[in-house]
Amino acid sequence: MPATARRLVIATRESALALWQAEHVRDRLQAAHPGLEVSLLGMTTEGDRRLGTTLARIGGKGLFVKELEEALMDGRADLAVHSMKDVPVNLPDGFVIAAVSQREDPRDAFVSNHHADINSLPAGARVGTSSLRREAQLRARRPDLVVRPVRGNVQTRLRKLDEGEFDAILLAAAGLKRLGLGARIRSLLEPAASLPAVGQGALGIECRADRADVIEAVSVLADAETWWCVRAERAMSRALAGNCTAPLGGYATIEGGVATLSGFVALPDGSRIERAAEQARTDTLDAEDLGARVAQSLTQAGALEVLKLAEGMV
Repeated sequence: MPATARRLVIATRESALALWQAEHVRDRLQAAHPGLEVSLLGMTTEGDRRLGTTLARIGGKGLFVKELEEALMDGRADLAVHSMKDVPVNLPDGFVIAAVSQREDPRDAFVSNHHADINSLPAGARVGTSSLRREAQLRARRPDLVVRPVRGNVQTRLRKLDEGEFDAILLAAAGLKRLGLGARIRSLLEPAASLPAVGQGALGIECRADRADVIEAVSVLADAETWWCVRAERAMSRALAGNCTAPLGGYATIEGGVATLSGFVALPDGSRIERAAEQARTDTLDAEDLGARVAQSLTQAGALEVLKLAEGMV
């Protein structure tokens, strides 16, 4: 580690999950670099302040990272820790994702106090989710359910469920497990039933592109396979719609040196979903190229028309 990086400041949102993630990175960095001092700069982002409506209506997930990037730019912080699913696929000039750590469970989780899974929900049951991606796939599977938005941090959503506002809610399994709330999960939705968000379950570390000291310091946290998969997913999303707010999902896996990337786009009401999947050996094809292939297959299936219609429905 360069001598210049003896003290680092992590910019983080102040939710329990964001703080867990930042503390996790802090602890791993300090363990890997004896003598390194790492502190946290807690911040409230616009996405945290505007909880009265869905993310799609107020500008998308990028609202969770803008203030953190401003702290990186003006020198108040050296790095920021993000859930990669919250990071826009087009970073502002001057910023890089310096490392992505090993992925946690990427699946969506079904949480309910009275029902075991989606199939056991009665007609008319109220299901809460903050994600148009989850909503579209759920509506396609169970059009008889009442799907409503639920914003706020994980604990707030669980409280609304416990108070009877919903019969079930859908959350990212990774967040529940990281917070020690895995016992609240009644069942997990396999990717075939609910394709994850691009980057779901992966933690990314962002810094300024000119901070070679930070990039070197955090390299010990990088997981090459996770980063390959996340790059493929982000490339697919970028080729299709950039940072649009329409329902879109992408999930890549690697087995035996062969990567499989699946993607979909949908209308929010689930009335139309276009899917595509491609495979390639990781030693012969770059991650971005696989993402472009899946985006092309989706485009040929009519994805751009779906995305245009979806934007008008949000």
